[in-house]
Amino acid sequence: MDLGTFYALMAGTCFTLVGLWWTVLERHPSWKTDRLKRKLAGGTYLSFLLPGLMATLAQISPDTPLFWRVSFGACAIVGLGSTVQLLRLDQATITGPFRRFRWIVAVLYLLILVLGVAPELARGAGITPLVVGSILLVLLIVIAHGLTWEFMMEPDE
Repeated sequence: MDLGTFYALMAGTCFTLVGLWWTVLERHPSWKTDRLKRKLAGGTYLSFLLPGLMATLAQISPDTPLFWRVSFGACAIVGLGSTVQLLRLDQATITGPFRRFRWIVAVLYLLILVLGVAPELARGAGITPLVVGSILLVLLIVIAHGLTWEFMMEPDE
């Protein structure tokens, strides 16, 4: 698959998931009043929004590496900060395999940050940096789906 096509598909998918998540939030107004649930809902929102932003920004000027590198780095910093915050908040209520291994999301964002700062590491392995980025984004979305499922399957209180 052409990388431009991949990133266009990834962006469209992620922004569709953001819209679907808004619909879910409308059906659960109690999540707005519970601090942990509000933070988890926000984390889910970012887990679809940030990869969508990275995928969109990767398409704007693929011939200008600094542009996608800065956008990947900025999104990764936001994602890493959000994930670390959720890891701290969610320790007492961890259930399910995806929430138990949420730390992998932090690692993925860290790898995206490293990719933005030092894309030559990917080239050294014989892979273009945007291919590595696409793999990392796919992994983020897979984990985001699992985290969303577990969050939505928690019993209402």
